[in-house]
Amino acid sequence: MRNLILQTLADIERRENVRILLAVESGSRAWGFASPDSDYDVRFLYVRPWADYLRLEGRRDVLELPISDLLDVNGWDLDKTLKLLHGSNPTLFEWFSSPIVYRSSPFAERFVPFMQAYYSTKKSLWHYLRMAERNYQEFLRDQELVKAKKYFYVLRPVLACRWILRRGTPPPMRFSDLAAAELDPAQKSAVDELLDLKIHAPEVRQIPRVETLNGYLEESLSEIKARIDALPDAPAPEWTELNALFLSEIAPAG
Repeated sequence: MRNLILQTLADIERRENVRILLAVESGSRAWGFASPDSDYDVRFLYVRPWADYLRLEGRRDVLELPISDLLDVNGWDLDKTLKLLHGSNPTLFEWFSSPIVYRSSPFAERFVPFMQAYYSTKKSLWHYLRMAERNYQEFLRDQELVKAKKYFYVLRPVLACRWILRRGTPPPMRFSDLAAAELDPAQKSAVDELLDLKIHAPEVRQIPRVETLNGYLEESLSEIKARIDALPDAPAPEWTELNALFLSEIAPAG
C-alpha cells in the first residue's frame, strides 16, 4: 500500500503540476486503532509554480481524488495552509504530528517549529469539543446498538481537550498516548475492550451501548465546556511572517 500511495502522490504532482511538501496518514491508522478493513486516509500539502498564484481567473486551493475502498486522498494548497495556520486550525497541527509520513521536504521540517507561534489553545479546544459533542449526539446518545469505532470518535477529542487543558500544547495523534495521559483509570478496562474489538472486528460491527462510558463522556463534555468558557481570548497573530514564508516558498529558482 505504501508503494501505491507514493505512486499516487507522484501521479498527482505530474498531472497537476504541483510539488508536494508533506504527505501523511490522518485517520484511524495514524490514531493507532485501524480495523482490518480500514481505508488509508492520505492528506498532503502542495505548492504550485509561482505564476499560478498570479492568474486572474483564480484556482481551487484543494486537490481531491475520488474515494475508493482503499484510498481517501486529498490535499491543501500552501496558501490555504498558511491561512488555516493563522487561524490555528487543529487539523493542520494533527497532520504535522502524524506518526505515518509518506513524503516530507525541507519546508515541512522548517514549518513545525514555525507553527507553534500560531497555536491557540482556546480555538483548538472548541474544535475538539464540538467534534466530540457532534459525534456523541449522532452516534451514541440515544442508540441501543452502536458501532464500536464510534466511541473513539468521541473519546479521542475528549481526551485531546483534557490534554490541551492540562498542558496548553497540541495533543498527540496516537490514541494510546492520549489514553495513557488523560483517560480516567476507572474507564480503562471498558476502553481496552472496545479498542481490541475495533482493531480486530470489521468496521460495521455493532455492540450494546456501554452505559458507564456514556456517563463518563457526558460528564466530560459538560466539564470541558465550562472550563473553555472561562478561558480568555488570545489576540489575533500578525500576517507578516506568514506572508514572508509564502513568498520565499513560491519564489522562482535563481
